[in-house]
Amino acid sequence: MINDGSTDDTLTVMRQLANQHKEIRYISFSRNFGKESAMLAGFQMAKGDYVVVMDADLQDPPALLPAMLQAIREEGYDCAGTRRTTRAGEPVIRSFFARLFYRLINVVSSTRLVDGARDYKMLSRAAVNAILALPEYNRFSKGLYEWIGFRTKWFEYENVERVAGETKWSFWKLFKYSLEGIVAFSTAPLALASLLGIGFLLVSLLSILLLCIRQLVWHDSVDGWTSLVCIIVFLCGLQLFSLGIMGQYLSRMYLEIKRRPNYIIAESSD
Repeated sequence: MINDGSTDDTLTVMRQLANQHKEIRYISFSRNFGKESAMLAGFQMAKGDYVVVMDADLQDPPALLPAMLQAIREEGYDCAGTRRTTRAGEPVIRSFFARLFYRLINVVSSTRLVDGARDYKMLSRAAVNAILALPEYNRFSKGLYEWIGFRTKWFEYENVERVAGETKWSFWKLFKYSLEGIVAFSTAPLALASLLGIGFLLVSLLSILLLCIRQLVWHDSVDGWTSLVCIIVFLCGLQLFSLGIMGQYLSRMYLEIKRRPNYIIAESSD
């Protein structure tokens, strides 16, 4: 069990369970490091031949576990993944952008993501070792699961309400997380910035050529300061947009180079 800096009685309950059941172990972070760090800690500390990532709020149905285990143990799969077939209970805007994200990343990335895929997943020891061999700081597990390969059997279920608590994932946090996925598994945005720059360079050269011809043939000077200012502002915006794309990649490189730990353990049962 991983306590990712919760502010309720989670740690107290973990201590009680660990005292009552010898097979239960827990880790408590010094602060909230995010779900990616929590999942990495679980993979690093797990010792079993099969490892399951599962939320504690029961949005992930435990009833699927026997079938997931059978898929890996008896059917030759290395991973048993789950995906939601519905997004009942989610805001319409969030559902729309979630589907848009999956379509977009599958266009710009060679790593294919399954729409509605959940973090609820069972992996064999071989798959876990492959995940642990990826030392990157900026982690996007849904992409990492697909990147390592291995045969995956998917189990579908309808979305259910959590038993307790409420989501901490605001629209802005989900947006930043989606950017993390796109930047981590695609360089297409960099190519887009380059193509936009080349395209507008060609348009500007063509415009200069046409204006020169107009002046030489008709001796007609070009008026229109307003339109000129609009064009300059537009091109400046385009440049800043392109620099912003490059900045996203540079910021990831900066975080990777610093080599800070993904998490810090304040307390554990071991």
